[in-house]
Amino acid sequence: MRSRPFILLLLGLLALPACERPAPVDTPLNLAVPLGLPPLPVPPENPLTQARIDLGRTLFMDRRLSHNNTLSCAMCHVPEQGFTSNELGTAIGLEGQSIRRNSPTIYNVAYVEQLFHDGREFSLENQAWGPLLAGNEMANPSIGYVVEKIKALPEYAGRFEQAFGGRGPDVQTIGQALAAYQRTLVSANSRFDRWRYGKDADALAAEERTGFRLFAGKAGCSACHSVDERHALFSDNRFHNTGIGFANSMGLPKKHRVQLAPGVFVEVEDKALASFEPPQPDVGRYEVTLDPADSWAYRTPSLRNVALTAPYMHDGSLATLEEVIEFYDRGGIDNPQKSPLLRPLGLAPEEKRALAAFLKSLTGDNVEKRVAEARAAQPGEMPPEKDPASAYRRSY
Repeated sequence: MRSRPFILLLLGLLALPACERPAPVDTPLNLAVPLGLPPLPVPPENPLTQARIDLGRTLFMDRRLSHNNTLSCAMCHVPEQGFTSNELGTAIGLEGQSIRRNSPTIYNVAYVEQLFHDGREFSLENQAWGPLLAGNEMANPSIGYVVEKIKALPEYAGRFEQAFGGRGPDVQTIGQALAAYQRTLVSANSRFDRWRYGKDADALAAEERTGFRLFAGKAGCSACHSVDERHALFSDNRFHNTGIGFANSMGLPKKHRVQLAPGVFVEVEDKALASFEPPQPDVGRYEVTLDPADSWAYRTPSLRNVALTAPYMHDGSLATLEEVIEFYDRGGIDNPQKSPLLRPLGLAPEEKRALAAFLKSLTGDNVEKRVAEARAAQPGEMPPEKDPASAYRRSY
């Protein structure tokens, strides 16, 4: 008889309506980090769960997150192109608008302490909203517009609630889902990692080993693209002025690589481009700090997978790794705020080739897997039947 109250209580719980029961919440995942990377930083308020990762991946690939349903995150950060764009020096947003800067790769973005080239954001959760709302990127008119649009898309019905313990799409959960997916884009276990951290003496060829000695020694690359004893991010997560931003601001002549058709490129001078669209000012980190010492300084990018992420520099002005090495061999471009770390190197031709060979050894062994995972997402194609703005209309 003592068991009767317990049975009654159990029957009562089972009889609760579904909306009153606790929503299912995924178990946090312990994501395996490949050889060469430190432990993955994951904020406790946004644990990695499979539901959040899958949801974020779908959002990342969905063109309907832009105002006119044409532009997804993956169209600037193309999975097959190193999660950047090999075809454009500077990114292009909604209706062909210039975004001023090159699309940075988001491989290993979880380790980036200050996001964007100028470091204006500090978390992936907040960063996600920058492109969604920027007028020259995805151009949504407001946070509320994005929230209502996602609510109106049948493919997302119940997915936020499953991933966030019953909570639907809102300013926080949308950012958290996109951040969760991007944190999974870790890539390492390159041939360099297997040689340095896996103690595989045969993983690098002799020329590549010479290139690493130059990288850490005579060429001075590791002063900014740091390599530690147990892992390597290939970035100091700081900001440096190499002179490229200065040259752009001063109107020094340069050419841009423009794609005419798949695989067909031409070099176009600044003056010709300016006749179509006036150049936009860009003074780098200064735009965040307002400190003149930060003028034309940009964040040090990681060099992991660098062979996949051309063109290079914050403006995509250098097309190949060989051009990048030539630029640094000359000591950058002189200007009042140029980093004191830059100086002419006097590298011999064979040393430049060895450096390029080493850089090409930094490609992770899982890039094909990351591309396949991204393309496995199945976002819908049809825009919402109801205009999201209708959620704000009232009858008076």
